[in-house]
Order: sequence, then C-alpha cells, then structure tokens
Amino acid sequence: MQDHLSATFSALADPTRRAILARLALGETSVSDLAKPFDISGPAISRHLKVLEQAGLITRGREAQWRPCKLDARALRPVDDWLERYRKLWEERFDRLDDYLRELQAQGDGENPKDAKDRNKDRNKNRKPKEKKRGRKT
Repeated sequence: MQDHLSATFSALADPTRRAILARLALGETSVSDLAKPFDISGPAISRHLKVLEQAGLITRGREAQWRPCKLDARALRPVDDWLERYRKLWEERFDRLDDYLRELQAQGDGENPKDAKDRNKDRNKNRKPKEKKRGRKT
C-alpha cells in the first residue's frame, strides 16, 4: 500500500489532474463539465478522477443524473507540512546569502567586512520570524 503523501504527489504529477483540481477550487461541478476543456475521452477523465479520489483530493457524489465532484483541500495539508521543512531550509539559506552579499557590497564600498557582518547580525536579531501562511480550514 502506497503512503498517503506519495499517493498525493502521484496524483498531482499529472497536468490534467492539476487542471481538474484548479477548476474544482472554484466550486463543485459535474463530471461532464470537468471534461469539457480536455480533448480526452470520458473514460480517461473518469480514470483521472479515480486517481484524485483515491488520493483523497476530491469527493464524488451522485444526485440522480448529476455526478458532482468536490475538492477536498484537507488532503493537501500533509503536502504543505512536508514542504514547510524545505521552505524553512531555503529561507535560512537565502538569509545567509543576503548577509554574504551585504558583506561583499560593504567590501566594495571600502567598509570593514567585520562591521558589515556585525550590522547584519543586528539586523537579523531584530527580524521577526516568518509566519507560516495558512488558509482556512475546510
């Protein structure tokens, strides 16, 4: 059995499925409406929807002849949590690069590199930690 995170990434790997999710982010819609923009068969759309449903990204219902699909964005939370670790890593690396570039600029301006480094430390000390952006819970 594939873990949930792998199933989610696998579902998101296909551009057609990402386009379907983008459409469903606007609201619930029918399978036939989802299929309209794509030049693929009905069974192919059904297979895409099955993959999305198995990953927990969508839910499908049935109301008489109408078969509504709905985005379940809660399934993206584990992806966001997983990516957050790497987001922090890159922010720290960019902060270090920013400090290094300021030091180089100070050297080019004739300033003592140690003074520039101390100033960068003071600037970083007063910097508020970046808050994680979260959307509404659904």
